Amino acid sequence: METKVTRTFDILERYLREFPRKDALGGKKDGEWYTYSTEEYYKKSHQFALGLMGLGIKRGDKVGTVTTNLPEWNFADMGMAMLGVIHVPIYPTISEDEYKYILKHAEVKILIVGDQKLYDKINPLANMLDGLDKVYSFEKVEGAANYEEILDLGESKRGEFEAELKELKDSVQPEDLATIIYTSGTTGVPKGVMLTQNNLVSNFVTHSAMHELGRDHHVISFLPLCHVYERSVNYHFQYKGMGVYYVGNLSQIVSAIKEIKPHMFNSVPRLLEKVYDGFVKKGKELTGVKKAIYFWALRLTQHFEYNKKYSPWMSLKIKIADKLIYSKWREALGGNIVYIVSGGAALQPRIARVLGMAKMFNIEGYGLTETSPVFAVNNPVKKEMKIGTVGSILDGFEVKIAEDGEILVKGSGVMKGYYKAPELTAEVMDENGWFHTGDIGVFEDKIYLKITDRKKEIFKLSGGKYIAPQMIENKLKISNLIDQVMVIGANEKFASALISPNFPLLHDWAAEHKVHFDSNKELIQKPEVIDKIQKEVAIINKTLGSHEQISRIRLVCEEWTPASGELSPTLKLRRNMIAVKYQHLIEEIYSAGKN
Repeated sequence: METKVTRTFDILERYLREFPRKDALGGKKDGEWYTYSTEEYYKKSHQFALGLMGLGIKRGDKVGTVTTNLPEWNFADMGMAMLGVIHVPIYPTISEDEYKYILKHAEVKILIVGDQKLYDKINPLANMLDGLDKVYSFEKVEGAANYEEILDLGESKRGEFEAELKELKDSVQPEDLATIIYTSGTTGVPKGVMLTQNNLVSNFVTHSAMHELGRDHHVISFLPLCHVYERSVNYHFQYKGMGVYYVGNLSQIVSAIKEIKPHMFNSVPRLLEKVYDGFVKKGKELTGVKKAIYFWALRLTQHFEYNKKYSPWMSLKIKIADKLIYSKWREALGGNIVYIVSGGAALQPRIARVLGMAKMFNIEGYGLTETSPVFAVNNPVKKEMKIGTVGSILDGFEVKIAEDGEILVKGSGVMKGYYKAPELTAEVMDENGWFHTGDIGVFEDKIYLKITDRKKEIFKLSGGKYIAPQMIENKLKISNLIDQVMVIGANEKFASALISPNFPLLHDWAAEHKVHFDSNKELIQKPEVIDKIQKEVAIINKTLGSHEQISRIRLVCEEWTPASGELSPTLKLRRNMIAVKYQHLIEEIYSAGKN
């Protein structure tokens, strides 16, 4: 009989009974992979719950985690859920002020950090907060209490607390609050999104049905587990009995893929763009006939569509290209990839086509922290897949498009509200129960949702015409030489763009064209480089309406990252921050336009 899952920790019983495996969870330490079996996962999660009881943590208390991905995070997450303790997962890359705000606002009692670096950063802040009792670490850190002390305490208290733990588990209801996830946002202080057990469970159970992989497959997890997107898919992987290997350092993704050879992973477009750039770069390193064949195969990918019937001649060409080129792309990603899930931002259609033609199908979806998160996704099982869209609406949700184009949603995944902020909740939840996403979208073929922009980011030129910057930015990023771009021009006569080039590819282009430079700052000032990027922009301008076209550009010498502040932890543009940082360039653009 199938184990019914109505609370996140019910996954443990299901995993153990229906999908017992030696490698339920895996991680890497000192260059070596290690694993936990389903039995060990079950036992350690219960030990953790007993340990929290031993520390006096009660139902409704908040426990925080700040760490990169590692398998032990799951013991803490499941242990908390069994007790009705609220898990507050926090990004490892935010500022000290944000840490202080979240820890105080959420009233976190115990905090578990990942490693020495995070401990050194956060422990002094924790000491300033009255309600925070203790900081533990997952890795061994000198001077810090280790999370294994909680496991050991739990084991020593088993006889004393085991019966009470069973009662507590039984008392946790699907409508109980499970987690508070603070959205970094692009402006203002973080908001604490309250998600119930049912919000999380209804969502991952539903989206886990979109593919046929399961107990015979394994995956890697490298996007932050503190974000609801990776967390939900992490539950989904376990619910389906897959083995999950965690990668805590983004620089280790390529080696992890080659070593683990996953069948599936969760990604964001930024990383898939880097994969695509790697394919292009590989082709440029070839010469003669090999180079010609390589780029013939790359061009052929633009004919790819899901569920498309190709002519015999096209099928033959694809078969040849697959044998010569696409098979090598699969090998570069471990050789086993069936699906790559993509979310967090729009994926360039050409990248979805390249992966799809190589039989690594892209499952692009959409949602927000406030919707637990997925409410639209391309679905291979239902054969509801269309490139350039985020797929069909998941069961359990209703979606409608408001008169102004905003996407509104109702359903089992919609949050309980923002923690301690009923006025902010009222701003996004209307009297009829519709959550206002802030995104603009349309339905294609009456089935597929397509996101066209952020409502708050749309601006008006001085002539009264509206500009949807995200749509234009996504088109501009089709150029291999443009890494990040922000379209500007609110209340001005014309639209312009600040561009952070793709410096590795720009360096290759400069070497090929004998453009000499000592630094990126010098490189972006070279007339040949400016002219080249201008030409790339001109190609895109031809696809835009006359008022949408980019009239002026300015190149910047910095790469935009979450660490340097231009991008949020989920890799969205922090427009206000960028506007302040490059105010001098913006003034230069528009003072020139007014002369």
